[in-house]
Amino acid sequence: MPHRVLSLRRRWRKAVRKCVAVVTQAVGRHPFLAGIAGTAVAMAMASLTFLTLYDGRADALLHAHETSENLVSLISSDLARNVEIYDLSLHSMVDGAQNPQTWQLPAALRQSVLFDRATTAAYLGGAYVLDASGRVVASQKGELNPAVRLDDRDYFVAQQRNPYVGLFVSHPFRSRLRGGNLSIGLTRRINGPDGAFAGVALLAIRIEYFQRLLDKINTGKAGSVFIALDDGTLLARKPYTVEQIGTSIAKSPTFQRMASQAEGSYVANSAVDGVLRIFTFAHVPSTPLIAVVAPSVDEVFAEWRRRSLVAGGLTLALGTVFVVVAWLLAFTLQDKVAAQAELVRLAATDPLTGLSNRRVLDSRLDEEWLRARRSGSAMSVLFVDVDYFKRFNDTYGHAAGDEVLIAVAECIATVVRRSVDLVARYGGEEFAVVLPDTSAEGALIVAEKIRKKVQGMSVFDGASDEHGSVTVSVGCATCLPAEGGSVSGLMGEADAQLYAAKSAGRNRVRAAD
Repeated sequence: MPHRVLSLRRRWRKAVRKCVAVVTQAVGRHPFLAGIAGTAVAMAMASLTFLTLYDGRADALLHAHETSENLVSLISSDLARNVEIYDLSLHSMVDGAQNPQTWQLPAALRQSVLFDRATTAAYLGGAYVLDASGRVVASQKGELNPAVRLDDRDYFVAQQRNPYVGLFVSHPFRSRLRGGNLSIGLTRRINGPDGAFAGVALLAIRIEYFQRLLDKINTGKAGSVFIALDDGTLLARKPYTVEQIGTSIAKSPTFQRMASQAEGSYVANSAVDGVLRIFTFAHVPSTPLIAVVAPSVDEVFAEWRRRSLVAGGLTLALGTVFVVVAWLLAFTLQDKVAAQAELVRLAATDPLTGLSNRRVLDSRLDEEWLRARRSGSAMSVLFVDVDYFKRFNDTYGHAAGDEVLIAVAECIATVVRRSVDLVARYGGEEFAVVLPDTSAEGALIVAEKIRKKVQGMSVFDGASDEHGSVTVSVGCATCLPAEGGSVSGLMGEADAQLYAAKSAGRNRVRAAD
């Protein structure tokens, strides 16, 4: 057998040498053959390279469009959610103002009835009830100025003239009651017992709300993002200049497309500064607001142009298939290894908190269970759940909720430091902690440390109505796998103790007796 293998190797080497000799002889006999073949291959590779670069340009444009759509969706969702919250406050104010008994109450009690919901609205400049003449007859903060009349405001005139206008969003104005602060008004009509116009319920929303929302969006140095009314009035814009707030872009060709379509995307020169941008827009549902994200075309294609110059220059300069193939192979292998390593990491990591994910948790639970059963040691599991997390998300938004989950994850990881322990995100706002070789008393101590650590962090103070800060409830369960039972039973007991902690009032630890 070894002799046969050696014989095959010799034959293979001989065949290779023969092929090389044939090619060398052919090139020697036809010197233009190598040039023609090399030129043909170089031209083919150049054509493929330029075609790939052209596809890259289309990909860059598509990526910019998809990113802009996602940003517009986020802005639109935030606006729609907050306008809905404000509108609920207005409904409450209108109901109170239309009830004759409200005006017979003492001033302090009447104010509480009228503005109970309005006091919790974010970026609220003020809440007011105006009578039919435009005078403020009740305000959230209790101040009244008989000398100020607001019957000339567009929101007052609109509600006065049209009983069916519903929720009205005004143009930006300088407040006469709050030192000239730039605001917009959200209003609803107040009717008398006979259905006649009896006044207006007004929420003054500071322009800062829209501006802070846009400040979170990154569209590059030359990009733009703005919020406008459907008549073309600018409410907020990034980059920000106070002179542009309240101006109209209704006559610009770019805005006319926005006004006529519910959503869309197109390339045009900006009516404000003339920069060529990719405009992606959407009308905010149930509001007259339009959210627009417009990255600069030059910035969208900047990276693509840079890559094109490098790749095109290399292709034209090198001109041989061998160098091109070598570079492509090297870069492809490098990218493949990096991609595989990243996939392995992502497969085991929760992308938001950086903790282990559910897949790793299930695997480690089985491993630690078998290890504990062999050694006869105890095994403990903790379930940690953020209290009132849905309420927090509804109040502060999902971005703030993500920040809380990250902060809670850091607190848990800080407390649980042993290399054999595992902290994982179980799902949503729930975390799991696996504590091998840990008694019930030890698990209870760790759980209490986690609870205190979370309660003591300074992120989003006042987020919990009952405890004044972000808090968690913890359920503990411990067992001896050598004496029987199962992983699911242990996890189920920890989950039951978590619900017991929540039922007992939250921000506490519960463990099985």
